[in-house]
Amino acid sequence: MDEFFDLPTLIVIAVAVFVLFRLRSVLGTRTGTERPPVDRSKPANDTTTVADDTVVPMRPRGTAAPDLDEERRSRKTEAEIEQFAKGNAELAAGFKSVVEADPTFTPKSFLDGAKQAYEMIVTAYAAGDRTTLKNLLEKDVFDGFQRAIADREAAGQTVDFTFVGLPKVEYSDAEYDKKNVLVTVRFHAEVVSATRDKDGNLVEGNADQVQTVADEWTFARNPKSRDPNWKVVTTSQLD
Repeated sequence: MDEFFDLPTLIVIAVAVFVLFRLRSVLGTRTGTERPPVDRSKPANDTTTVADDTVVPMRPRGTAAPDLDEERRSRKTEAEIEQFAKGNAELAAGFKSVVEADPTFTPKSFLDGAKQAYEMIVTAYAAGDRTTLKNLLEKDVFDGFQRAIADREAAGQTVDFTFVGLPKVEYSDAEYDKKNVLVTVRFHAEVVSATRDKDGNLVEGNADQVQTVADEWTFARNPKSRDPNWKVVTTSQLD
């Protein structure tokens, strides 16, 4: 028995007790409230390890957000009608009839498209581009433009044309005639246009001067048609 507790053995036991005591003071004891260990097998920036309570959901899971798109669109269209009608009650009523027949119509987006169409059409007419005109004009209007182009070509005339801009564009009418929605726009355009004969002599216009022209065009489409495109159905030049 005395041999079991010899001095070397006692020294080893003392060292072991000291080491255990130090480990306990550093690591502590488990109380059952410790945080779970971090899963080090996933990257530090892996957001899938973030607990749900660190994110505030915008709406409860499993429920759909209220459909506010229709309400917002309606308010936006009403505001645009008031803006572009400019106090003209008859025009405002016309806008509303168009919107009821064709919910995709909004005054602002339509006017933006009408400006682009106007520039394309007058530029195509000057260049004799029948393909572009056919896509944008109703048949009777296209036929009139085509005849004018053919007469010009037969006379050997050419047109030097530059579209400068549209300083003023405004609505003049809008309606739904139970078949088509019709919207009429007045364009005040600035262009440089010079028509020359086959010898290059100036016939009409001025190649060095900006001219102001005013036109009133009516655009139409069938709201029941799958074709979303509008076409010009009447044109007239204003004084």
